[in-house]
Amino acid sequence: MTDKDALLEELKSAVIDGDEDKARHICQQLVDSGIDPVVVIRQGMGLAMERLGRDYETGSCFIPELLIASDAFYAGLEVLRPYIKFDQAGDRAKVVIGVVQGDTHDIGKNLVKIMLEAAGFEVHDLGRDVPPLKFIEKAEEIGAKIIAMSTLMTTAMDSMQGLVDLLNEKGLRDKYIVLVGGGPVSKKFADKIGANDYGASASEAVRIVGKMVG
Repeated sequence: MTDKDALLEELKSAVIDGDEDKARHICQQLVDSGIDPVVVIRQGMGLAMERLGRDYETGSCFIPELLIASDAFYAGLEVLRPYIKFDQAGDRAKVVIGVVQGDTHDIGKNLVKIMLEAAGFEVHDLGRDVPPLKFIEKAEEIGAKIIAMSTLMTTAMDSMQGLVDLLNEKGLRDKYIVLVGGGPVSKKFADKIGANDYGASASEAVRIVGKMVG
């Protein structure tokens, strides 16, 4: 195992353990040694959060643990942000992202957001508990190509259907790529409501967006 790999493993553990100081320190070590901050996010902190997300879905991890880990994630992110170089050549594809109405769990959404930004997309984050119409209004305002919705609650999944229905009513459905994600969501559900695709993890969501916008 190389020094970089060892540090990335330590970083994963720091995030999972919710150790903010250690996460900051290791992130600084990695960028000081010349490691791309996007690699640090994807192969270190991102993988840690994805693991916790899977554990949450299986019942082996709970909300308090996710919240503590997210604090460590954001602590490391504060160190990495100044080192991330975004592609300024030409227009960047715009994404509107948010947690749908009826849900306030935003850890997964926040991870997808930063990974999309790191991949060069212009991301407009609407936050949590977002009504369907607000997604559409923002997408129309900024000229977005993609609307991305997430939820961790089955009771909020109807809001995803509501957004697609509203796009159809307004004659706007073909204008946007609609992506859904979150613990209770599946590819079958995405197909059922008429979304374009479903991301099972943050990294998969970024891959799908990149493929769809070419």
